[in-house]
Amino acid sequence: MILCCGEALIDFVPLPDVRGYRPCVGGSVFNIAVGLGRLEAPAGFFCRVSTDFFGDMLIDYLAENRVDTRYVVRGDDPTTLAFVSLPEGEGAEPRYIFYTNDSADRLLRVDDLPELPGDVTVLHFGSLSLLLEPGATALETLMRRESRRRIISLDPNVREGMIEDRDAYRERFEGWVEQVDILRLSRADFEYIYPGGEIEAAVRRWLKNGVALCIVTLGGDGAAGYTAAGARAEVPTPKVEVVDTVGAGDTFLAAALAYCDREGVLYDRERLKALSEAQLTACLDFASRAAAINCTRAGADPPTWDEVEAFET
Repeated sequence: MILCCGEALIDFVPLPDVRGYRPCVGGSVFNIAVGLGRLEAPAGFFCRVSTDFFGDMLIDYLAENRVDTRYVVRGDDPTTLAFVSLPEGEGAEPRYIFYTNDSADRLLRVDDLPELPGDVTVLHFGSLSLLLEPGATALETLMRRESRRRIISLDPNVREGMIEDRDAYRERFEGWVEQVDILRLSRADFEYIYPGGEIEAAVRRWLKNGVALCIVTLGGDGAAGYTAAGARAEVPTPKVEVVDTVGAGDTFLAAALAYCDREGVLYDRERLKALSEAQLTACLDFASRAAAINCTRAGADPPTWDEVEAFET
């Protein structure tokens, strides 16, 4: 099982041509779990989820998408809410305002951490859930506890508005990377964490220090992948009619993990490190097509495996 550990919230997405918002289930880690389920990968979700009706929506949606919810903790606190702004212009990133005070997922504690059976072989972490205390410390504790015992995946999915101290965040990010086998980040994430830095130099350092597979998504310029054994691959971004880019990065990573699962390399660190250029290219191509399909739909709405295979640019 790929257990996705992090936030579950409600995104309020602008309605087209209307002064209003539509509530949608979401959260980066939640979206990745759903994406995995739709791609027929064995997915689970670990989070503290509210018992309010938004929380029930989240749980029901996970179940509808074949995501195992046995590790979910329920609490009486309210669900985190996020309001999304969709700037115009090619390559423009969605902006978010989060309402997280005393919310259920934020209040995850170390005492809530589960003991995991052997069939949980991958843990994924990232985004808002690694920023907000006490949940951030609880999830970081789980990451460190399970590092090198299971495959650890990380997508920082930076939310600038929630970070008070960039230097402190960079230091904490470097600590996470030391625990990680699979790292995905966007160019925008990198430029926030390392303003003025050079991506490939950082990637080489991460791979040298323990990351097995690193993927960098470059918006309209495609995606690049790197392995610890020295393979490197690039793929272009498919051309589609973009509705919005909400959830595109989440869909990309879910598809990359699902592809590695289908190929039988996801659960073995040495096999991840030794991916060939051809294997890496095929993985990135599959993930790019999945993300492109998501961008043709409103909000985070990842595709099925059959939809990705049938997709033509």
